[in-house]
Amino acid sequence: MRITFLTPPILVGDRATERVAGCTYTLYPVPNIYELTVAALLEREGHDVRYKETVLEGMKRPQFEQWLARDDSDVVCFYTVNLGIENDLVAHELVRKHRGDQVTIVFEGPAPTQFPERFALDERTFVVRGEPDYTMRDLMQRLADDQPVHDLLGLTYTEGGQIKHNEMRPLIKNLDELPFPARHLIPEKFRYGFSNPKLGVSPYTAVATSRNCPHQCIYCVPSSLTFARELEYKKCHHRKPPISMRSIDHVRAELEMLAAEGYKSISFQDDNWIWTDKRTLELSAILEKLGMIWGCQSRADLVTEKRVEAMARAGCRYIDIGVESFNQDILDYVKKGLTVEDMINAIQLMKKYGMHTKINVLLGTSPLETRETIRANERFIKELDVDQVMFSITSPFPGTEFYDLAKQNGWFANGDYHPVDVQKEAITSFPRLSKYELEREVLRANRRFFLSPRFIRKNLHRFKTYKDFKAASVALYRKLWA
Repeated sequence: MRITFLTPPILVGDRATERVAGCTYTLYPVPNIYELTVAALLEREGHDVRYKETVLEGMKRPQFEQWLARDDSDVVCFYTVNLGIENDLVAHELVRKHRGDQVTIVFEGPAPTQFPERFALDERTFVVRGEPDYTMRDLMQRLADDQPVHDLLGLTYTEGGQIKHNEMRPLIKNLDELPFPARHLIPEKFRYGFSNPKLGVSPYTAVATSRNCPHQCIYCVPSSLTFARELEYKKCHHRKPPISMRSIDHVRAELEMLAAEGYKSISFQDDNWIWTDKRTLELSAILEKLGMIWGCQSRADLVTEKRVEAMARAGCRYIDIGVESFNQDILDYVKKGLTVEDMINAIQLMKKYGMHTKINVLLGTSPLETRETIRANERFIKELDVDQVMFSITSPFPGTEFYDLAKQNGWFANGDYHPVDVQKEAITSFPRLSKYELEREVLRANRRFFLSPRFIRKNLHRFKTYKDFKAASVALYRKLWA
């Protein structure tokens, strides 16, 4: 089977969708390791696998249609997140326009998992829900052998004009069974051209050592793969899925391979990278030996001195902390399970060991939010002297507890959820904080922070090459003005 994983160009709007975190437009490109893991699995099964990333190529619609007219794929696969729904549905139309029924189309990712009916458009289009790896493997084998799919777990499809949803596929118990992402499918000029402003050293790539997070924050939309996994699991079990972790040896093998291939830095995409002392110290020792620069995400209460000291020594540049708010009432409302003191302790430990202090702050996580709580957060952040803040507006994503609360209380500004850029746009209005006030406050907070002399002075020295500095400047422009 000739299978193409296709990232279509910008066909709707004027910004490319980021598909790894899955809830923003692209500030800087991140290799989609989730899609590339599926691609690697299909390669291992003997299929002819291609990877077409038209956004990186700068392709426009006319060139895209010309490429489609020449394409000979048996299967075209889209990895779709909420912000990319309309764009990818237009791409589906164009594939059908140029290839007709000669090609099978498959959608995977969180958006098709949450809204499968929107994507099961015809009898040659399939929706792979939840954790996609083995459903994709089995679907390709069925298609190659011209076998029926009525019993294929994790699949939605159309038959006889009716949409059918097969039962959920059980989660993968052993992630070590999966191959490493097929990064080699990305053309070399792009593969080694990725630059992450938070790391300042390139070439960089992304790695995931685990899937999911056990905590109960009401608003949380984890990385795109684990959100798809979570949405599907909750439909059947009405609770979050268990965490799955790769073994230390499996992660070591991938990191050693990446170092040998010339990568200098890594952003770990785990929803939570820090777990136990043993795992954290073992992974840090591997990274220290390889001499790589890296960063990760973690809850504040898992950031202990023993772990931070080891991570900093091993080249960790940042730990991305989800602070959300320095107001304890708001933290309690959103079931964060943390205290303001936890946040302060984590930030102070990172500063003590010379890490770049990067935090995430969410505006509008609850009806307790006001302009005063937002401004108080800004003052507190200034006192803490953090290096970088990502200010975003909370969107109640379908499948979260926050969505249910927003529907019940009439907080949606236009009646229901619709995808927006959470770094710029609000879809909620609260009694004490309107949609327009939220949008004004997030823009104000971002501009005051990122255009301050303090931020510019602290970050200029971090970049080792002009290319890395340029990538950071482009990301900043997109955040503040695009």
